[in-house]
Amino acid sequence: MRDAYVMGAGQSPFGSFPEETYLTLFDEAFDSALDSVEGDFSPDMIEEAYLGTLGVGGRQLGLSGPAVTEHVGLHGIPTTRVENACAASGYAFRQAVTAVRSGMVDVALAGGYEVMTDASSDHTRWWLGVSGQTEWERTSGTTFAGVYAQMASAHMEQYDTTVEDLSRVAVKNHGNGAQNPKAHLGFECSLDDAVSAPPVADPLNLYHCCPTTDGASAVVVASEDVAKEYDDAPVRVAGTGASSGKVGLFQRESLTSIPASVRAGEDAYEAAGIGPEDLDFAEVHDCFAIAELLAYEDLGFCDRGEAGRLLREGVTDPDGELPTNTSGGLKSKGHPIGATGTGQIVEAFEQLRGEAHVQVDDPRYGLAHNVGGSGGGVTVHILEREEAA
Repeated sequence: MRDAYVMGAGQSPFGSFPEETYLTLFDEAFDSALDSVEGDFSPDMIEEAYLGTLGVGGRQLGLSGPAVTEHVGLHGIPTTRVENACAASGYAFRQAVTAVRSGMVDVALAGGYEVMTDASSDHTRWWLGVSGQTEWERTSGTTFAGVYAQMASAHMEQYDTTVEDLSRVAVKNHGNGAQNPKAHLGFECSLDDAVSAPPVADPLNLYHCCPTTDGASAVVVASEDVAKEYDDAPVRVAGTGASSGKVGLFQRESLTSIPASVRAGEDAYEAAGIGPEDLDFAEVHDCFAIAELLAYEDLGFCDRGEAGRLLREGVTDPDGELPTNTSGGLKSKGHPIGATGTGQIVEAFEQLRGEAHVQVDDPRYGLAHNVGGSGGGVTVHILEREEAA
């Protein structure tokens, strides 16, 4: 298997855009990705596309992928729509990397798109529930906030995690997102703001939950021969991991871990030949504040029950030992479901090129962690900045 590289990556702004469609949002993301490629790259070089979307609200469920590639001028290329809930484009990226590594193509496109804000809140809440277990969760009235609230309650009971620990996730990520011009909620918040916000699903409050977001992201993946024609120090895909898990929370042995995250992380570390101690930054799936704490523990950033300590000690702050969610994360940057996974790759790519809005000092390895539902599907990707030849 040959190496795969990220040649370019970009996204549309994330937010609420009543005048936009999934086609126009992806057009912005695609143009942004092409603009980031070094040299005179032609989109005609793209041979295949993998695009993630849930299709919130039911719009264009059939053939939305080909509709997108035809819209941006990639006429006739094979296009596959990938649906794995919130991990859709994380899996799309994995498919693009696999296509390049296998030699099937030299250049592939991965991306995702979602329009979520044009439906009523009740409709959106119902539609998002299809990513959970249908019979015993969604149709029984359980919301995603309710599912993650159960996980938060269990973690607080087992490890003495506090509401302030959850709130520090919001404070950190909003501080990062305030510096990201493409973030949906690009403003800072104080710890008092985050602790005292209105309740959503106890113990989670408004500042512990990501927003409903429109947006798109796109990533160009290429073989080493192609990538190094355009950049003498390209970003290598050092390792990927993916895993499925039990879709229903009630089906799992523990509420304080996502086993698919553990397995996907282990596979990615092994493929990259590194461990969590070698990471310089991470983008983790923080759809709810507790999800970021679980990610710290599942991905080996700390021992079980120590996630709150990492936040209190500033380990995951921008100037800490392992800056996490420098983009603002899902909490501040936003969570357009199908676009989130490759949106994380955009941040990792910009960090490794020294172009991020909250830039980490001289990073070599970055991790992107994308969760579908409450853990039914997870991808972990590790990117590496190679030294110039």
